[in-house]
Amino acid sequence: MTTAALQTVLTVPQRFRGPEGVANGGWIAGTMAEVLNGGRSAVEVTLHAPTPLETELRLEHVANTVSLSRGDDLLVEAIPVAEDLKGPGFVPFNDAARAEAGFAGFKAHPFAECFACGLREPGDGLRIFPGPVAGSDLVAAGWRVPFTVAGEDGVPASIIGAVLDCITGWAHFGPGESALLGRLAVQIHRRVHPGGRYSVVARPTGRDGRKMFGESAIYEADGTLVAAARATWIAPR
Repeated sequence: MTTAALQTVLTVPQRFRGPEGVANGGWIAGTMAEVLNGGRSAVEVTLHAPTPLETELRLEHVANTVSLSRGDDLLVEAIPVAEDLKGPGFVPFNDAARAEAGFAGFKAHPFAECFACGLREPGDGLRIFPGPVAGSDLVAAGWRVPFTVAGEDGVPASIIGAVLDCITGWAHFGPGESALLGRLAVQIHRRVHPGGRYSVVARPTGRDGRKMFGESAIYEADGTLVAAARATWIAPR
């Protein structure tokens, strides 16, 4: 018996860019998780190649796999994974917001136009500026959720994926340093509300050659876990 494929077209708007000319990896990961299962259970998204902007791409859902392709070239693939993502630990919102002053990207930012962590205008980009939390290996930022990222059903999984993405890189990066996201597993436990204030926290979890690993989470003011992720980054040669 052959399982029928569900196909549609996805075009990533210029607004949701990461590195110049390509989509933010977390935005793509959240989009794929939403298509697969709404992100309610963990979804692992592998980015095989950069996703171009303003280009019609084929989004295909077959059984328990979602893929994104351009012609015959596979760009992104998402599968469910049997794990419960917990995140690195809670940092109160005020402490997370204070940590932003130490954001390495203020000194030198390799992707200053990035939708998630770039120096974009308020309401346009997410402006997640993680800095070190004193006395720990954590980085954190306060997220004040703009109404401009909400849809009719609240804040979509694509936005949540973008929030969880870059901060795992900044857990490793110094000023001007960069890498490309290779894989992001995402799980959304609760809804995010526009206008709300959340703590976004990450920690580095290891390194293997050019690969860097990290985990991140979004927390409500009382420490309730909202969403979590684990990431693999690949540094340039």
